[in-house]
Amino acid sequence: MALFLLFSTLTLLILLSMAVFSDQQPLLNSAEQEAVYRVLHSINSAIPWRDDFPDNLCISAPHGVVCETSSDESNGMDTETAHIVELSFGYVSDFNPNPPCSPNATFNPLLFTSFKYLRKLFFYKCFNESQVSVPDVSPSFGYTLEELVFIDNPSLVGSLSGIIRNFTSLRRLVLTGNGVYGEMPEETGNFVNLEEITLSRNQLAGELPGTLAMLKKLEVLDLSQNHFEGCVPELMGNLTKLLKLDLSSNGFGCKIPETFRHLQRLEFLDLSFNHFGNFGIPMFLGEMPRLKEVYLSGNLLGGQIPEIWKNLEGVARIGFSNLGLIGNIPTSMGIYLRNLSYLGLDNNKLEGSVPQEFGLLQFADEINLENNNLSGRVPFSTKVGEKLKLAGNTGLCVDAKLNYTKNRSTSRQLKLCNKPDIPNAVIFNGVSLLLFYPHVLFFSLGFLFVFTGL
Repeated sequence: MALFLLFSTLTLLILLSMAVFSDQQPLLNSAEQEAVYRVLHSINSAIPWRDDFPDNLCISAPHGVVCETSSDESNGMDTETAHIVELSFGYVSDFNPNPPCSPNATFNPLLFTSFKYLRKLFFYKCFNESQVSVPDVSPSFGYTLEELVFIDNPSLVGSLSGIIRNFTSLRRLVLTGNGVYGEMPEETGNFVNLEEITLSRNQLAGELPGTLAMLKKLEVLDLSQNHFEGCVPELMGNLTKLLKLDLSSNGFGCKIPETFRHLQRLEFLDLSFNHFGNFGIPMFLGEMPRLKEVYLSGNLLGGQIPEIWKNLEGVARIGFSNLGLIGNIPTSMGIYLRNLSYLGLDNNKLEGSVPQEFGLLQFADEINLENNNLSGRVPFSTKVGEKLKLAGNTGLCVDAKLNYTKNRSTSRQLKLCNKPDIPNAVIFNGVSLLLFYPHVLFFSLGFLFVFTGL
């Protein structure tokens, strides 16, 4: 009985506190609340938003509609006001159940005129069928906006310069998998608070503006899968806080900028599938000790694989496919790259043997050496053999043990290695020196010590 009374008392106190909170919570401006309803209706007209959420949206609102109070001294008095600060649309997961978008979702122009305190605007897979154009953005909109995120909205069409306006507070600009076109405007360099620019999988073109170098806080720059061209500005080396740089699958040419050596914090570099010239693999890679992934595939850089691996112990993935590489694979790669999990050297003109030191790569999951001119014995373990790609190297051979791994499609295309012949012993002062079999040498020396009393 006492426990029941305690529980009832606690419940009453909680309800009373909620009632007090709701009374104290400032009401959302009626015009702003009406704008939210209209925007929600344009996103999904099948849901009765007004009936499901009839109360103050600062107290009860759909997930993704976030309200916040702030002080307002415009009338000479310090009063609390409530405003919408985040709008997120498009169901992501049960942990992110934003308002779902219907196939005929559209933009309501109120979105860019009614929320002057908005800090985050997020759309995920909302515009997938009928073409939707980005409405004109009011010059007065966006001064408070910190995150502008549109992900996988292929029917969303608009120029980049028409989408980003006076967003001087912007920290994240993520427009990926949309129909955004045009060039990157020079004014992008004015958004000095930007920490991330992700514009991948759009229809952007033209050359990169040198003003990008003004974004000193930038940590992520991803412009992959667009139609950019021309030379990458040397000034990009001034973006010293970059952690990720992805320019892959564009039409960039000229030489990879030597100024990239200043990107000492860089962990991810992808320049693959462009038109960078025949200048070889950049030596400055060896001066980037935090590098974990580097991809240059699909650029005819030519030359040999340089000896740059001593300070790159942290590298886990390397993509050097189809670069026009010649010469041998450096032994140093097997010595220093102990954390390597993926190595792509396929479709080059490499020759010689695969370094025996590659057999020490205990974390290697996939090694692709296809379509080169390699020869000799394959040194990999059966673990690596499961994802080992060696086809197109007629001079290579595999041991019988490796030939029976799960990856038989590759190993069966190669011949089996012959068992090595034991070389003739070289007699020198009564001791057999088996230079190529040190374990036999040590056994012989031990036997000599025992029987000579040394």
